[in-house]
Amino acid sequence: MAKVTKTHSADDEEDLRHSAEVPHELTEQRLDVVCAKLFSDWSRARLQTWIGEGRVSVNGIAVDKPRTLVLAGDQLELEALPEADLTVHPEKIALDVVYHDKAIAVINKPAGLTVHPGAGISSGTLQNALLHRFPQTNTVPRAGLVHRLDKDTSGLLVVALTLTAQARLSAAISEHAFRREYDAVVHGDMVSGGSVDAPIGRHPRDRIRMAVVERGGREALSHYRVQERFSSHTHLRVKLETGRTHQIRVHMSHIRHPIVGDSMYGGDVIRGRGMDESLRKTLKEFPRQALHARELELDHPISGKTMGWVAEPPKDIQDLIKTLRKHTALDTAAARGR
Repeated sequence: MAKVTKTHSADDEEDLRHSAEVPHELTEQRLDVVCAKLFSDWSRARLQTWIGEGRVSVNGIAVDKPRTLVLAGDQLELEALPEADLTVHPEKIALDVVYHDKAIAVINKPAGLTVHPGAGISSGTLQNALLHRFPQTNTVPRAGLVHRLDKDTSGLLVVALTLTAQARLSAAISEHAFRREYDAVVHGDMVSGGSVDAPIGRHPRDRIRMAVVERGGREALSHYRVQERFSSHTHLRVKLETGRTHQIRVHMSHIRHPIVGDSMYGGDVIRGRGMDESLRKTLKEFPRQALHARELELDHPISGKTMGWVAEPPKDIQDLIKTLRKHTALDTAAARGR
């Protein structure tokens, strides 16, 4: 049987990665069958779900059809959610629950809260908090988590409280049926909105980062529009068509407008000639990427009713916008006085 290797990412928001080579005895068999044999820590049903979510790649290319046939020598890579092999305990952690019923809960996650346990983190996560706040999720994989936000991204996400809800929400995500819109403050004065249609995959050299990669990347599409312009920054509203890891952060960096405070993708580099020192200090000390999931809309997994929620940005982003607005007004007044 092929040797399976496991890699723990240094980024606590990243997945555990497992790789294996298809042996001769499994050639020309279905991908889900082969994965069940090579990645035996998980059930075939779980692996089929992950394949459908694009978490399995064959020779570096994401494959989302369980029936795909693989050949001897093919290189498989699995992105397995880390809590799959961890024991997660309930913890009393305050949650901002903006809506809940018998099937789902919608949480307004604060910046700084990791979504689920991973390498080096076994407690203090949203998953621990969900198990305490909604004990029924102890029978639902990952305590009902069906999508994620990065640790330092704030905002809305939905949680399934039953197995049926989780299955239907996971399917909706795979079909890009959620409507998600984000607030983002980026470097640069952008004159208009637009779209970024660029595939995303692991960075070829730095495996804890994502990047735009033409070969082997997964389809990724983001639409953005200008909400407010400042002297050398822009407040955007970004709508996701797909939901790749770090998608908005990667796409904004790709078009050379990285998100303020995003140290991983260049947003911590302070730009702008003649910038006021107090503004420079504010930008330099901003503690996280200025990114917030403000709107979430979906079809309820049981009733089918379309539902939506809005959460305004937290105080740190609102204060950043006020500061940029103030300095833009000062710059405009100074220009008129010349």
